[in-house]
Amino acid sequence: MINNAFIFISVSIVLTFLSFLFDKNRTILGLKKGLKMFKGIAIPFLNILILVSLALYFIPQSLIIDYLGAGSGFLGLTIAAIVGSVTLIPGFISYPIAAVLIQQGASYTTVATFMTTLMMVGVITFPLEAKYFGKRVAAIRNIINFMAAVVIGILVGLIL
Repeated sequence: MINNAFIFISVSIVLTFLSFLFDKNRTILGLKKGLKMFKGIAIPFLNILILVSLALYFIPQSLIIDYLGAGSGFLGLTIAAIVGSVTLIPGFISYPIAAVLIQQGASYTTVATFMTTLMMVGVITFPLEAKYFGKRVAAIRNIINFMAAVVIGILVGLIL
């Protein structure tokens, strides 16, 4: 059976080769830009994955199930919403973290809430946002997005 990664890599190689045939200079420039972007993303990505791996190693699976599992109820939802709101993790890193949390026994509701607040609520970035949009607008946006994230998490839990 063919793996999705194999398909994506193969298609990328073929399209890069075709691009090279049409415009060698732009393709090389694009590859250089892509490599530069990858270098910028790789270090933070690896650092956060290492920290999460260490945390998951030291935190017993039973604790994750108790506080973030299906039986955690409102407490699990609250923990996920608060942690997601105050954590500053790029979106592309949240997906592997979410997969690990689900494998460790966290419920879809808590993981969806965590990921949604992570993307939509910015407690740490609030001062910067308030500087450009004003405190009132930043606060309203964050409060509405926090409530929406909780609703989204509950809906995901009901659907899955």
